[in-house]
Amino acid sequence: MATRSVHAACPHDCPDTCAIRVTVEDGVAVRVQGDPDHPPTDGTLCTKVARYTERTYHPNRLLYPLRRVGAKGGGQFERITWDEALNDIAARLRCIAARDPTAIVPYSYSGTLGLIQGEAMAARFFNRLGAARLDRTICSSAGAAALNATYGSRVGMHVEHFAGSNLILIWGSNSIASNLHFWSVAQTAKRNGAKLICIDPRRTETADKCHEHIALLPGTDGALALGLMQQFIEQRLLDQDYIDCHTDGWPALREQAGQWTPERTASVCGITAQQVRDLARDYGTTRPAAIRLNYGMQRVRGGGSAVRLIAALPCLTGAWRHRAGGLLLSSSGWPQVQRAALERPDLLGGANPRTINMNTIGNDLLRETTPEFGPKIEALIVYNSNPVAVAPESPQVLRGFLREDLLTVVMEQFQTDTADYADYVLPATTQLEHFDVHTSYGHAYVLVNEPAITPLGEARPNSAVFRALAARMSFDDACFSQTDEQIGAQAFAGGVDFEQLRRDGWVRLPVPEAPFENGGFPTANGRAQFAPAGLGVAGFVAPYESRQSSPELAVRFPLAMISPPARHFLNSTFVNVASLRSIEGEPLLEVHPQDAAPRGLRDGEIVRTYNDRGEYRCKVKISDRARPGVVVALGIWWRKLGPAGTNANELTHQRLTDIGRAATFYDCLVEVAAL
Repeated sequence: MATRSVHAACPHDCPDTCAIRVTVEDGVAVRVQGDPDHPPTDGTLCTKVARYTERTYHPNRLLYPLRRVGAKGGGQFERITWDEALNDIAARLRCIAARDPTAIVPYSYSGTLGLIQGEAMAARFFNRLGAARLDRTICSSAGAAALNATYGSRVGMHVEHFAGSNLILIWGSNSIASNLHFWSVAQTAKRNGAKLICIDPRRTETADKCHEHIALLPGTDGALALGLMQQFIEQRLLDQDYIDCHTDGWPALREQAGQWTPERTASVCGITAQQVRDLARDYGTTRPAAIRLNYGMQRVRGGGSAVRLIAALPCLTGAWRHRAGGLLLSSSGWPQVQRAALERPDLLGGANPRTINMNTIGNDLLRETTPEFGPKIEALIVYNSNPVAVAPESPQVLRGFLREDLLTVVMEQFQTDTADYADYVLPATTQLEHFDVHTSYGHAYVLVNEPAITPLGEARPNSAVFRALAARMSFDDACFSQTDEQIGAQAFAGGVDFEQLRRDGWVRLPVPEAPFENGGFPTANGRAQFAPAGLGVAGFVAPYESRQSSPELAVRFPLAMISPPARHFLNSTFVNVASLRSIEGEPLLEVHPQDAAPRGLRDGEIVRTYNDRGEYRCKVKISDRARPGVVVALGIWWRKLGPAGTNANELTHQRLTDIGRAATFYDCLVEVAAL
């Protein structure tokens, strides 16, 4: 029996970006394990990825091209050849492009975070075509815009240095479920005497294991940050030397913060004034103190401002002076990715196509041609995403996908909700079947993914599909002939030896141990910016939908709903893996006993959660994991697996964040009723 071990990388939307070793026997992947030599992975994988062979060899894998034969949404298809599929798609795209190429829209996100199977060849194709651009802002762009404005880039602490922290604020993160390797490091710090404080509207599994849980209302994180600043001033906890030497804009921010007494902060956040005072004292007096911030808290109207305010905290107390102090939201700015070489924007030839925001795809698919909007969308090419399940306000999304005059092509591994609405479904490879290179937004390493097995059936990598479409569109530019390995060799600038990367599986970037000990932020003047040009000083921005900001709406829909990921899924990925779904159970809505009793809700019954946008039915779990006034719809389940063929996005809206043009999934009022 021939056995070999292959270097791989986890492709999913998670900050851990684990290094993997795949054991292959006689051409079959039999085991997927964490690389014990890769420091962040340390030989351990999450439950989801540890079962990756189950996903790759799933009996319901899409293995052949399909063409719709029934009504849209009915999921009826016939098998066709690749030549038939590609010739048909290319012919229809040529006709649309002859009228206006910006009527063609790509739709993709982080189904894979690989640089090659993500956007490299795809971007080349759409740039050469002159198609519309997609504003890929569904997940993290509010926080990214905030870090760029404050620090100059998406940079932060090294995850392994949290082990030396004496206080860790885990802010908006259920780390046990979504950042497992950080949680291991935090546990080391805890064993060494560190205090862990969880700040989250839900009492998560992570909150259970922290010393303290501060259950603020959704969308009020910016108010809490301002309240902490007010206490830093009052309790004399500021590091004035660090502020003077390494920041700009403190006088304006100080004036803003001075208005946020503990009482005002507590009233807005739904916590006690003493919690504000105590948290400020703990954070301002403990050295080193670190913040692990995650993206859930920025999925509200004021998400960008909230991240800007929280990012200021370690500057105000001088926490950045210590390598185990500071903040980590994203480290994706450390790698010097050569985006222009990968995606070739020069192929646009000077054109400036319109941009479609992926969060408003529901409305945009229903818009007619106007001078302001541009042409009606005639074709949607979906890859690395499942918008029918994950995009906000799904009733509108479904109406758009049901258009008979819309050409919809979906590149997928499984018959997802979105694939059901396709005209053509093209079978995509999994991570074990193609080549890719990866960065991380949670640590300072880059990784390679070597193909471990031959693609199953007729599945093809995304890069191969876009090469084939380019050939049929008569795009003869040399870049369309490059192999995946040649593209990978172009991906990084200094600090990454590509041959070493392929030999070892991963390379650590040359990033300072304590990156901002002496300032040196990647801004124009090396200082953290509290009032950057064009934005000014950040303040508290109330949610679109809350008791305080929209009291009339709250009379009809008095409960705030958040929809964080279920522990054993990753967005809508892994939902169809039987062993993981059996652990997760079924779609649930968590409701606090104080909210359940007056509504006559009984644990385990199907309830109706609704607002003006739609209705979602699932079982209720009466639990104090949800704080009073907040219900929790764990997701994201495929719609077709829900009791009524819907999921929580039936209720969310398409409005965007204050900066970063991001989705506001956790800015949502609802009511719940028994059936």
